[in-house]
Amino acid sequence: MDEAILTVNNELDTELVVSWMSERCYQCLYQQLGVVPAGPTPGQPSSVDFVVGTQHGITLQLNSTIINLELCTVPFHFGEHGNYSLWVKNLNDSSVVNCSLVTGADPVNSYIPILVAFLIFAGLALASAIGTTILGLDVVRGFFFRISGSMETERLINSELGSPDRTVSLIADNILPPPSSPSKRLRSLDTFRGISLVIMVFVNYGGGRYWFFRHESWNGLTVADLVFPWFVFIMGTSIALSTHSMLRAGSTRCSLLRKVVWRSMQLFIIGVFIINPNYCHGPLSWDNLRIPGVLQRLAFSYLVVACLDLLVARGRLDILTTDAWWSPGLDILLYWPAWLCVLILEIIWLCLTFLLPVPDCPTGYLGPGGIGDMGLYANCTGGAASLIDRWLLGESHIYQTPSSRVIYATHMPYDPEGVLGSINSILMAFLGLQAGKIILHYRDLHTSIISRFLIWGLLLGAISAALTKCSTDHGFIPVNKNLWSLSYVTTLACFANVLLVLVYFTVDVKKWWSGAPFYYPGMNSILVYVGHEVFEEYFPFRWQMSNSQSHTEHLTQNLVATSCWVFIAYVLYRKKIFWKI
Repeated sequence: MDEAILTVNNELDTELVVSWMSERCYQCLYQQLGVVPAGPTPGQPSSVDFVVGTQHGITLQLNSTIINLELCTVPFHFGEHGNYSLWVKNLNDSSVVNCSLVTGADPVNSYIPILVAFLIFAGLALASAIGTTILGLDVVRGFFFRISGSMETERLINSELGSPDRTVSLIADNILPPPSSPSKRLRSLDTFRGISLVIMVFVNYGGGRYWFFRHESWNGLTVADLVFPWFVFIMGTSIALSTHSMLRAGSTRCSLLRKVVWRSMQLFIIGVFIINPNYCHGPLSWDNLRIPGVLQRLAFSYLVVACLDLLVARGRLDILTTDAWWSPGLDILLYWPAWLCVLILEIIWLCLTFLLPVPDCPTGYLGPGGIGDMGLYANCTGGAASLIDRWLLGESHIYQTPSSRVIYATHMPYDPEGVLGSINSILMAFLGLQAGKIILHYRDLHTSIISRFLIWGLLLGAISAALTKCSTDHGFIPVNKNLWSLSYVTTLACFANVLLVLVYFTVDVKKWWSGAPFYYPGMNSILVYVGHEVFEEYFPFRWQMSNSQSHTEHLTQNLVATSCWVFIAYVLYRKKIFWKI
C-alpha cells in the first residue's frame, strides 16, 4: 500500500548512490535509498530494485560515489503499485549524464474506493431525502392514515373490545401524537458536534489508510487536523448556553463551579486511565504512562473557559440596553474581564514559545527537528513546547511516536496534546464561547447571528493570512497541529464559524435538514468517543482482513465501524439514553 517499484539501471562506469527527499519535507536532507554498482561491461547496465513511497511527490538524487558529485535529480510523483525504471547513462558517449524515467507498469488509482464510498453514501442520503419528502405529502399521509385506521378498527371489532369512541382515541394516539413543547436547544450545535465527532472516529480508526485522513507530519493541514479544534470550539459554545440557562434557572455560581470542577476531573481520569494509548503495550505502568491526551486537553480547556464564563456570565440578558452607541459590541464588551484573561494567556504563550531558551536549539524554534532544517537541529522537535513537557511531565510520560517521524524522521518524543499547546486550546474554546454569546444576545435574530459569525470568520481568516503569509512554511507562525500554534487556532476557528453558519442556516433557520445522521452522535458525544476507543479492536469495528495492503478493505472496515457508532447513537437517542458527566 502506498508503494511502487523503482528499478535503477546504471550504464556508467561508476557506482551510484540513490537518495530521495519528500516534497512535503521542508529544507530537508536527502535520505539514502541505496547503491547501484557500475555496469559490468560498457553498454551493459547493472540494475537494483528499490521500493519508493507514493503518498507524496519525491525528488530522487543520484550521486557518484567516487567524488560524491551530483549527477542528476529527478522530481516525480510515483503511483501506487506502479513499476518504474530509471536509466542512467552518458549522453552520446560524452561526459554528460542523462537520467530518464520510464513507466513499465501503470499504477492503480487508489482513490476509486473513496469515490465509490461517496456515491454510496450520497445515494443513501438522496434516497432518505426523497423518502422523507414523499411521506410528508398529504396524499401519502392520508393513505397511511386510512390503512392504519381501518386495521385498528377491524382489530377492535374482532376482539369485541372497545367502542367507536375508544377506537378514535387509539387512532389519534398512535397516528397523531400530541405535539411536544418546543425545545430551545439548537439542533445545529449538536449537528456541528456530531460532524466533528464522526470524522474524528473515522480518522482514529484509520481513515482507509489515506495520508490526508492522517495528521500532517508538521506544518499544514489535513482532514484529520480539522476535527479536534472544531470539537473544542463547539464545547465552548455549549458552555455559554448551558451556563446562561442554569443561572437563569436559579443555580448559584458556586454550585456551577463545583459541577465544572467535577466534570473536568472525570474527563481527565477517563482520558488517563480508560482510553490511554499505553494499553496497546500491555497493562498500564507509571513508568511509561502518557499523561496528556485528547480528553485531558478537553478537561483543561473546559475547566478554564467555564470558570471564565462563570466569572462574567449574566442570567438575564433581556434587561440590557440596546440603545447605546456601544450596543453592537455588547456581546464582547460585557465580558471584557474574560477577554483580558485570555489575552494574558496568549501573551504568555507567545513569550514562552519565542523567548524561552532551549538548550542546543535556537530560541523561538518552531521546526520539527530530525532531518528538517538540513539536520542542524535534530533534537529540537517542537522547541519550547517539547522542553516544557519534558520538564513538567518527564520524557517517558509524553507521546513517543509523533507524526513528525513519518516525513522528518524524528526520534525525539513529542506530545501534540502537551502543556504549552493547552493555552491555545483555551483560546479555541473561548472563541466558541463567543459564538455562544452571539446566539444568546441575538436569539431569534437569524440575520444578526449569521452576519456576526461571518464577520468573526473573516477577521480570524485575515489574522491567519497575516501570521502565515498565506504559505505553509514561510510565515511568522505556521499552521501546525502538533504545536497548536496561534495561526492553527485562528484558521480552524475561521473554518468553524463558516461551517456553523452553514449548519445553523440549513438546520435551525430554513429547516431544510434535520441534522441526521450527525445529530445523534452529537447528542451522545462522550459515549461515542469513549466507546470507539475502548471497543476499537472488537467486532464489528475491526476484523481480520484478507488483504491488509488494500485501501479498499481498510476504507470499508473504517466506514462500517464509524457507521456502527452512528447507528448506536441513533438507537440510544430513540430510547432517550444519554451519557452525561
